[in-house]
Amino acid sequence: MSVELPFPVTVEIKGITNVATFARLSDALDAIRASLARLPLDDDQAGYLTDYFSPASTGRIAHQLVESGEVRAIAFIGVESAHPIHLCAAAPE
Repeated sequence: MSVELPFPVTVEIKGITNVATFARLSDALDAIRASLARLPLDDDQAGYLTDYFSPASTGRIAHQLVESGEVRAIAFIGVESAHPIHLCAAAPE
């Protein structure tokens, strides 16, 4: 699903990626999926996050960004390592 937003999107997986800003939501979600695919997530975490950030979720994520300005999730690597995933509306350049 192609959804265009009237603002860029900033993304970060805390402790894993640097903050990056994307002009298109689809590019931001592609970057998140690529980063998550490289993490040693257990099967449950991998499945949940794959669904949460899937291309089919673009409309839901766009709606959340428009309504609240952000989307949050957490990637757990093992028992003690939590990495917040944060997408937020960025100021237009």
